[in-house]
Amino acid sequence: MGGQPEGEPLRCLVTGATGYLGGRLVPELLAAGHRVRCLARTPRKLRDHPWAGDVEVVRGDVTDEESLREAMRDVDVAYYLVHSMGGADDFERTDRLAARMFGRSARACGVGRIVYLGGLVSSRVPEEQLSPHLRSRAEVGRLLLESGVPTTVLRAAVVLGSGSASFEILRYLTERLPVMVTPGWVRTRLQPIAVRDVLRYLVGSARMPREVNRAFDIGGPDVVTYREMMRRYAAVAGLPRRLVVQLPLLTPKLSSLWIGLVTPVPGSIARPLAESLRCEVVCEEQDILRYVPDPPGGRIGLDEALALALRRVRDADVATRWSSASVPGAPSDPLPTDPEWAGGSLYTDERELVVAASPEALWQVIEGVGGENGWYSLPLAWAVRGWLDRLVGGVGLRRGRRDAQRLRVGDSLDFWRVEEIEPGRLLRLRAEMRLPGLAWLEMYCERDERGRTRYRQRALFHPHGLAGQAYWWGVSPFHAVVFGGMARNIAGAAAARTSAAPVH
Repeated sequence: MGGQPEGEPLRCLVTGATGYLGGRLVPELLAAGHRVRCLARTPRKLRDHPWAGDVEVVRGDVTDEESLREAMRDVDVAYYLVHSMGGADDFERTDRLAARMFGRSARACGVGRIVYLGGLVSSRVPEEQLSPHLRSRAEVGRLLLESGVPTTVLRAAVVLGSGSASFEILRYLTERLPVMVTPGWVRTRLQPIAVRDVLRYLVGSARMPREVNRAFDIGGPDVVTYREMMRRYAAVAGLPRRLVVQLPLLTPKLSSLWIGLVTPVPGSIARPLAESLRCEVVCEEQDILRYVPDPPGGRIGLDEALALALRRVRDADVATRWSSASVPGAPSDPLPTDPEWAGGSLYTDERELVVAASPEALWQVIEGVGGENGWYSLPLAWAVRGWLDRLVGGVGLRRGRRDAQRLRVGDSLDFWRVEEIEPGRLLRLRAEMRLPGLAWLEMYCERDERGRTRYRQRALFHPHGLAGQAYWWGVSPFHAVVFGGMARNIAGAAAARTSAAPVH
């Protein structure tokens, strides 16, 4: 019994479309001629993607069965690309609940196939020896296979692509440390795979015959150690040969702290990746090729995958990043403009300046904040705040930007996330640093009643308990310097941009 006819478009549901792989899978499915529906807790995060107008977006969550069943209506293939990379101690229970609910809903709605991307594990390693995150990935795959819906489970080790967490860790470790003291897992053999090949397998899995219900190992053509991968990255990037010294005493927890110190990837995400490398992660079969054969040129090799990812980074052409997904524990409460806030404690710091600049120049400065451009006041103070955040397990200030000039809703921006953007008028950022409350920063580009360009800036803080109150009053004496200086310097940068513009 076969699957869907080859030429007939499929109706695909993509969960995790705001994340790294989901955000790249959607355009690939569209290019293959399929119709796509995206399930998102916050639909507006998908609003500014280039493909947003070509898909249907529905609000919902994989732990909300009612929204799942509504999203799965008339769906042929459902992609499950949701993972708990860090955060709460009960993530295994949450993943288990979500997988069961997803499978149950798919069966009730008559979905033809589930496709899931999990982690590659060796059959020789007992499940009790796996890290909690790998064990949870394996359990999710098993629950989906037992759901009664034909399921494809793809199991990958290290995914290499511009913006992937694995690539960012590799890039920063190799570029920043000519001499590296590393954990013992740098000797582990692994089989990395280019993100393009992962996407090709995900798209191709949609048309598997109905009788196929199993897991497949997927990987690229190269089997290397992590140390060899660092050396090959250095060669591709044109860097001098790196000296790697192993220190076996570095546990996965210490490794994640070490990664968090050197790279922008926080420990909560680095730890599952480090733990997954304790055991060999090499494909034990290549049965996927029976259903999704290699392209004429074969799978992408390690050096080519690294070169492609580097080119994307250097050309500032990164479609999605590891930070595209929500940070575990980050606030998801209402916006400060929502009516629920009426009567609540909401502290504000407001600044307003008339700017000797065109609105276009002011907006260019506003949209360009953060990353390499900084925050226009006391760089050392911002850097210290970032370090303090990382010390308590936060994301810190080094996530940077996906694009040097343009922002879209859902983008991470250092330790903020773009909550709303109205081009030419408003940029609203929600804080994702560790705080005893919720915080936003709003920047407006306006014209006043006399037609002059006006910059308006508003910092907002909703405290949680006594700690939140103490935090606000503890930092408020510094607001005049930090936020006042920021407003003045943004206005000055816009004025300088206007005066430097050629006169036509």
